Amino acid sequence: MEAVGLYISQHWKHALEIVILWAIIYSTYKYFRATRGARIFTALVGMYIGMTLLSGWLDLTVIGWLLKYVSVFLAIALVIIFQPELRRALAELGSHRIFSSLTEEVRAKFVDELLEIVETLSGRRTGALIALERSINLKQYLETGTEMDSQLSPELVYTIFYSGTTLHDGGLIIRVADERISGAGCVFPLNQRELGDQSIGLRHRASMGITEESDAIALVVSEETGAISIAVGGKLERDLGEEELRNRLQELLSNQEPGDDEPDGEEGKDD
Repeated sequence: MEAVGLYISQHWKHALEIVILWAIIYSTYKYFRATRGARIFTALVGMYIGMTLLSGWLDLTVIGWLLKYVSVFLAIALVIIFQPELRRALAELGSHRIFSSLTEEVRAKFVDELLEIVETLSGRRTGALIALERSINLKQYLETGTEMDSQLSPELVYTIFYSGTTLHDGGLIIRVADERISGAGCVFPLNQRELGDQSIGLRHRASMGITEESDAIALVVSEETGAISIAVGGKLERDLGEEELRNRLQELLSNQEPGDDEPDGEEGKDD
């Protein structure tokens, strides 16, 4: 027993290092596994490891020398390949929550108004994409549409998404901090992750894209089915009922972190 205790006292730091490295590697894999760059990353790393082993086995001096310098360019290439994911991770790391200042009464009223809007749009089979701006500013996307500074009202939102208007195909941005519409007809980045169902429409991909690039919450109403979905953190939660959507919005706007669950499924094609 004394020998075991001595061994543990001498090597516990090594065990701790292994656990920490495993946690970092696993978390990184889990974060990037569904991205399009994941396959490129796997191919590049596989080729690099294969060439390194081959050069060592066959004593290929020149190739071994080149691989030492290629590793530097490989690191730069990975930063470029995963630039969207890295930007999102840094944005989440540097973001700060401002929603604790919202009282329960104000938050409940805001959520009720959002529910009234999306439920009405759903009943009319009117396609819609709404981004709720939280702590990360969405000004760069405002520049792709029409900037506004209007009080949130159901009538205005219905008019914007009416199929006869020029703004109905774009995204609507609502600032949560003051509950005002800051822009309409905005172009959001499309989701870059590989999805099992290729029939997911552009609205849903855009909702996932804007929430990948920022801490925004996106609400989507399907034009074909009227189903209401919510996207947060790049993940899509589909076909939510009224109470389920109410609880989810309350959770997200009350400074609670979203869960790590994967999307339940994938929406049908949108126009």
